[in-house]
Amino acid sequence: MNSEEEMELPQLYRHHVFACNTQRPSGHPHGSCGASGAQTLWDRMGKAIEAQGLNDIGFTMAGCLGFCSSGPLLVVYPGGIWYRVTTPEDVDEIVKSHLKQGKRVDRLVMVLKRS
Repeated sequence: MNSEEEMELPQLYRHHVFACNTQRPSGHPHGSCGASGAQTLWDRMGKAIEAQGLNDIGFTMAGCLGFCSSGPLLVVYPGGIWYRVTTPEDVDEIVKSHLKQGKRVDRLVMVLKRS
């Protein structure tokens, strides 16, 4: 393979969700997704993915995604779409629209900027 060729890799999942579940101590200056209620939201997401029969969706609890004060956060690949999720309804909308139908949920997208 030369530098111009790209290796074709099989796709294990149609979408793969990485959800931050980092828990910092209460009052930590950076906050954390866990302190913002992430576990309850991610439990709901796992159940919703299963209930919808979305066997081609990967769902992985992750460590810190780096934007702690903005959480709870998740990122969906392919595409690297970042979402800020704050309610159970947000979870339901992401599962139904993005994961099931392939339609990004623009109102929940978090636009990231390097500082």
